[in-house]
Amino acid sequence: MFRSALPDRCRCIAALAVASLVCGHSAADEKISYSRQIQPLLAARCFACHGPDDAESGLALHEEKLAHAEPDSGTMAIVPGRPDESELLRRVATDDEWERMPPEGEPLKPAEIELLRKWIAQGGEYEKHWAFERPQRADPPEVQNTDWVANPIDAFVLAKLEAAGLEPAPPADRRVLARRVYYDLTGLPPTLAELEEFLNDDRPDAYEQLVDKLLASPRYGEKWARHWLDLVRYAESNSFERDSPKPYVWKYRDYVIRSLNEDKPYDQFVREQLAGDELEEVTTETMTATGYYRLGTWDDEPADPLQARYDDLDNIVSTTGQAFLGLTVGCARCHDHKIDPMPQTDYYSLLSFFADVTPYGEPRGRDPRFNSLRDCSPPETAKRRQEIEARSVAVRERMTEIEEAAIDRMSSADQHRSETNERRALLREKLDEYQTDAEREEYTVLRGERRDLRAAQRKLPPAELVLSLARCDARPEPTTVMMRGNPHVPGEVVAPAFPELFDDQCPDIPEAAADAHSAGRRRVLADWIASPDNMLTGRVIANRVWQHHFGRGIVRSSSNFGLLGTPPTHKELLDWLSFYLIDHEWRLKSLHRLILTSNTYQMSSTARPEALAADPANDLFWRFDMRRLTAEELRDTVLYVSGQLNEKQFGPSIYPKLSAEVLATQSQPGKDWNTSNAREASRRSIYIHVKRSLIVPELAVFDFPETDTSCEARFNTTQAAQALNLLHGEFMQAQARQLASRVERDAGGDVEGQIRHALHLALGREADDQTVADSLTLYDNYRSKHGLGEQQAFEQVCLMVLNLNELVFVD
Repeated sequence: MFRSALPDRCRCIAALAVASLVCGHSAADEKISYSRQIQPLLAARCFACHGPDDAESGLALHEEKLAHAEPDSGTMAIVPGRPDESELLRRVATDDEWERMPPEGEPLKPAEIELLRKWIAQGGEYEKHWAFERPQRADPPEVQNTDWVANPIDAFVLAKLEAAGLEPAPPADRRVLARRVYYDLTGLPPTLAELEEFLNDDRPDAYEQLVDKLLASPRYGEKWARHWLDLVRYAESNSFERDSPKPYVWKYRDYVIRSLNEDKPYDQFVREQLAGDELEEVTTETMTATGYYRLGTWDDEPADPLQARYDDLDNIVSTTGQAFLGLTVGCARCHDHKIDPMPQTDYYSLLSFFADVTPYGEPRGRDPRFNSLRDCSPPETAKRRQEIEARSVAVRERMTEIEEAAIDRMSSADQHRSETNERRALLREKLDEYQTDAEREEYTVLRGERRDLRAAQRKLPPAELVLSLARCDARPEPTTVMMRGNPHVPGEVVAPAFPELFDDQCPDIPEAAADAHSAGRRRVLADWIASPDNMLTGRVIANRVWQHHFGRGIVRSSSNFGLLGTPPTHKELLDWLSFYLIDHEWRLKSLHRLILTSNTYQMSSTARPEALAADPANDLFWRFDMRRLTAEELRDTVLYVSGQLNEKQFGPSIYPKLSAEVLATQSQPGKDWNTSNAREASRRSIYIHVKRSLIVPELAVFDFPETDTSCEARFNTTQAAQALNLLHGEFMQAQARQLASRVERDAGGDVEGQIRHALHLALGREADDQTVADSLTLYDNYRSKHGLGEQQAFEQVCLMVLNLNELVFVD
């Protein structure tokens, strides 16, 4: 009965939620929350047989009225206030394996059973899910240790720590803190000069000044853009067999970097991406932002074009729901959402907002860029270019007609030849012979006109092309529910509407004007999502900012605020942060500054046995969690330490050198991988060309995200391939050689001095004597035991330096 048939991923999420709450830190008499504590447990263990899809024995537990109704057996599953009379509690607690529920899998843990008992004793109430209620403004709580509170964040965190009998970790060392905040804001370590400047700065607000300096750095946008690109499944190719490149997609990446550096208000950032072509003022920048719609995969030769079309729309709907609202909207494509209160009609009502979005390209025919490339040149220039292009097409078509008429008069052998790659040679040899006088005269005039058109086009400035919603369908067909998600089986017609769980009125969208570029629906959706009254938008982005400073969000499942998402560990803090962001004009830098200047952020990662025992997952933020550098941070750091980092910003993507073995993994080895020169290839990793079928190994092995779907948080794995890459990869070997050359230039010919300098560059501190001694021993072993020359031995010592945990991890 109560067994689970949920997908493994959902089961893991629910189990994490249950574990974190069953082992929580609430007082014994605290009211048990259905949405945060009971629902995840029932969803993981009971809903498969007694939930939205099945009600075995007449019992369903996903709704209060059904759970409290009399089942087929006549024995009430839940008797509010009377746990001993509740059949559900008896069945999950019994030792009789024939009666125990769930019948499959492990029985409920004693702590889980006790949680159910307390909940039923308190009345077994089903309250609304926390995320589906509007956030409430609240004052920071009172705490005992007021000296520790640097800003309101600390009050919220410390209140829970004090309730659990825990103390916050001591402050981080200034050198450690500087390195941490540099990486968190710029993705790069401080230079030795920058580090010393901060360590010698005795002003009381030295740290706050450092935070402001880093927020103003152009490197901030390069670091934080990557977080956003993960969410919107950014890639620069289309996937599938040909995996062809997306022209000018890098301009969207640069748009994100610039927007973050400018501290563009988040609500404006949202509107520009969802409806940049429908705003009052449409600019090159806002059109570039609509490249959001062109980032997904695209099949240029689908077996079922209609299915492919709706798969592409699903990619947009699902990504929008997850990235902006923290909702798994895509789960309602084929049926009502299994867990969240979202019927299938909600999914298609959302989809209808995007009905005017044309495909990336038309399969099996028209240029795939026709819908997606817009010329943002000055109006007169763009108009003249369009006129030239239109006339050039007409001239080419007429010339082809004349050519075909002449070919029809040729021999069958020549006609066959005209269908091969010898067509041009044939026309040069025989076209004049088989033309009529009128055709010859007209053809000569057309050739001259074509030549003039080409000359006129060359005189125009280069087109300012951007990947965007260049063409929309201003009057799309009505949107229907697709039965079981099958586009070949349409059901009832639906209109654009917001999900029922928001309890907002349906929008009134007037019909588009006769000359309209689009249907105008996406602007309505964008305004609704970006509204300060939207109960999820502010929470979701505030949680993401927190996540990338602390390694996990207040809601760990940062793209799933639904019933199967992980409940917030500090809900009141999350609501407070969302209001803070909105009150500060949606500017993310103000939120960064608040978080970074809190004592919560400035704690050390020191572990205490009693705290580890009470809160091993650090749910209460009693210390700072150490983390490994991201793939991009690691590559960029290695380039920085070796002295090779090229800090050039913006522009077309780069193509680092790849081995023949890596290129051979493509269906067409080496296709569309135009290797950059060494200087260009040493730019920051955010500028690397992201080819879906060919992720650069230095990034892939360190958990670069899957690019076909939105990524809320990267995996953080430890695997043998990472060690192999760091020790034996050609990139690392080359950078070790560069580091050796750098320290030889800087530190002279003394090996010990060179080693000390290499360690200083890599670790940001003076090398201790023991590490230097160990390094010298390694150097001697390479010389005496492995027969390496002085230069080779020192290069291998430099490789060891680039592999040190102190470089690879942020404390």
